[in-house]
Amino acid sequence: MPALLDVLSTIERLWPAAGAEAWDSVGLVTGHPDAAVQRVLLTVDAVGETVDEALDWNADLVVAHHPLLLRGVTTVAEDRYKGSLLARLIRGDCALVAAHTNADVVESGTSAVLAERLGLVGSVPIVASSGPGADLGHGLGRVGRLAEPTTLGRLARHLAEILPPTATGVRVAGGFDDVVETVALCGGAGDSLLGDPAVRAADVYITADLRHHPVSESREQSRLGGGPALIDVSHWASEWLWLDAAAAQLAAAHPELEIRVSDLRTDPWDFQVVQ
Repeated sequence: MPALLDVLSTIERLWPAAGAEAWDSVGLVTGHPDAAVQRVLLTVDAVGETVDEALDWNADLVVAHHPLLLRGVTTVAEDRYKGSLLARLIRGDCALVAAHTNADVVESGTSAVLAERLGLVGSVPIVASSGPGADLGHGLGRVGRLAEPTTLGRLARHLAEILPPTATGVRVAGGFDDVVETVALCGGAGDSLLGDPAVRAADVYITADLRHHPVSESREQSRLGGGPALIDVSHWASEWLWLDAAAAQLAAAHPELEIRVSDLRTDPWDFQVVQ
């Protein structure tokens, strides 16, 4: 069995920490680098249910997309959920690693996987990475063309088929029969890219966590000078597709490992009432 340090080296090669945003917190959260690793669970979120899954399976490592300790934490007391999760992982000899924005920007990152599943042709980053080690395939989001034009409604239905089901489903701002060919997308929360020229030039922009005011302002601006229709999907669902690709990369580097992708829905919404 490889040591955790060996797996961490692979993780660094696949998703270099230097690619993470300055505000992000990636890498090893808990665990000893010398500990042996046999079972690895991949999940979008380290929450109670996925930690249960990992410990019940006797996993040695959880690779989570979202960092458990992203924002300032002043206590890990066990009556707080973060402290409780960390204590349980430590007692269970299960390490935790976060691969977040560093896994978004690579060639096979979250947005690239979604673009591939949609069948986009010639997709490139919306915002290309710069600096040492970056190349044309690195960067935030993706923009490309569909192999054949379709309608906004059909594209939304196709997305609903690709993504795992959630309570909030797929929300659309735009005409059902509007023709779309150029698609921009960003897995996870992508409203920061709404004003990017590549997004404004696309027929539709797909992302998650879109809020009222950014959507309203984007649509009003589109009525004046043109701009994309908007499709809002679940944050968790938009990034869950990446886990299979990440698992395959880890398995190729470490065929001796047992690797599992969590099927548990960690989207926080449970149901929706349609008026």
